[in-house]
Amino acid sequence: MKTHKISSAHITPQQAYEIARGGYRLELSDDARTRIQRCRDYLDSKTEEKDAAPIYGVTTGFGSLCNISVDKKRLGELQKNLVMSHACGTGERVPSEIVRLILLLKIQSLSYGHSGVQVATVERLIDFFNNGVLPVIYQQGSLGASGDLAPLAHMSLPLLGLGEVEFEGKDVPASEVLKKFGWEPIELQSKEGLALLNGTQFMSAFGVWCVVNARRLSECADKIGAMSLDAFDGRIEPFYEPVHKVRAHRGQLETARNFRELLKGSELIARHKEHVQDPYSFRCIPQVHGASKDTIDYVESVITTEINSVTDNPTVFPDVISAGNFHGQPIAVAMDFLAIAVSELGNISERRTYKLISGSRGLPSFLVANPGLNSGFMIPQYTAASIVSQSKGLCMPASADSIPSSQGQEDHVSMGSNAATKLYRVVNNTERVLAIELFNAAQALEFRRPLKSSPAIEAIFTEYRKRVPFISNDEIMYPHIESSVQFVRGM
Repeated sequence: MKTHKISSAHITPQQAYEIARGGYRLELSDDARTRIQRCRDYLDSKTEEKDAAPIYGVTTGFGSLCNISVDKKRLGELQKNLVMSHACGTGERVPSEIVRLILLLKIQSLSYGHSGVQVATVERLIDFFNNGVLPVIYQQGSLGASGDLAPLAHMSLPLLGLGEVEFEGKDVPASEVLKKFGWEPIELQSKEGLALLNGTQFMSAFGVWCVVNARRLSECADKIGAMSLDAFDGRIEPFYEPVHKVRAHRGQLETARNFRELLKGSELIARHKEHVQDPYSFRCIPQVHGASKDTIDYVESVITTEINSVTDNPTVFPDVISAGNFHGQPIAVAMDFLAIAVSELGNISERRTYKLISGSRGLPSFLVANPGLNSGFMIPQYTAASIVSQSKGLCMPASADSIPSSQGQEDHVSMGSNAATKLYRVVNNTERVLAIELFNAAQALEFRRPLKSSPAIEAIFTEYRKRVPFISNDEIMYPHIESSVQFVRGM
């Protein structure tokens, strides 16, 4: 088991993803512990000052109740009430791998020492992560503006011995797990509930997962697209370097280079072509895949900044400043952008699938090995088209919307949580569409025998055939589609 020390060092989305997937234990570094304690001590001293001015969320109510001061003796009760009252999530559960990311990112943000929490609170979150105690969190409830209030309230309930957790594959009351480990519920101090609930860790966790998997799917799209190009008897000239040097978008150049490498040594790509040009879904792969690559790079830079930031409010410097770092707009817009880019990888993929079954260039209609009674690959394309259509609907930007809340005090919200969960669905959708293209491309490639594709493509084909067979006669297809999805997941 590896140890990752929580410190001031920045982490990348890929590092966060790998840490959260397992095989790592978290440990608070000495410098992080010192920063957290110093900030807590300062905040305690501020609340003890005679005739101190009200401090939002520390000695006052929340949202539109910010002008109501709270008795010093009840500041802890104020924070506990905040956590309980804000746990209003509903809808689908947040997947366990993303809950682990939420915990990691919340720990990271609190460790910078600008939030005023107790060291014990951060240590308990680390205990949860290290022992697989995952708070039950729901996907709906956050406006993505005053932080991810509802989902992070569900994350925080188990600290108090409340709510539910997933532990050892079962949902159990948090109080039972605390008792099992001998952990006392955390007694929240001033501001702690607000520090836990404010912040963008729900949005950011989805963002991390999606940007990492979007990059993986971008690489898969090149490999699968190259197999389809060869199976369709496509031309290599649109991938020649001079074409792209005169329109030198980085992703476009990279995609063309990938295809030249992937198809090097192919008998199919080298043979004489009767057709002058290919349809756009093949000829414009560098431009389309390339634009998605450039978008992934941009969004990754935004997510990287976000996961290494302090996003609760107020922020302690040591001056206690009430501002707006909890607002999710910077990543909401980026995640909407990424949804479009990933959806386009699926959109063009489905068009290549359609061309492969269209009965063109010597391939049989619907890639039927034994025509007549067999429908062949007619309906997998329907499935891909259905998924692509759904993704297009999910690409309506959530960040273009705003609904005032808290009696108008929170009068502009990012809807970043909706952007995040929609993006998650688009990424999963595109993985399935690419898997269906691979299912068709491998089938089509066999109709080109005895000619072979390149060593790189043939190696992918050989591994794929260990899981998914050539379809000679109609059979139940959905298990093969699922096997294809699992193969793409491991590419």
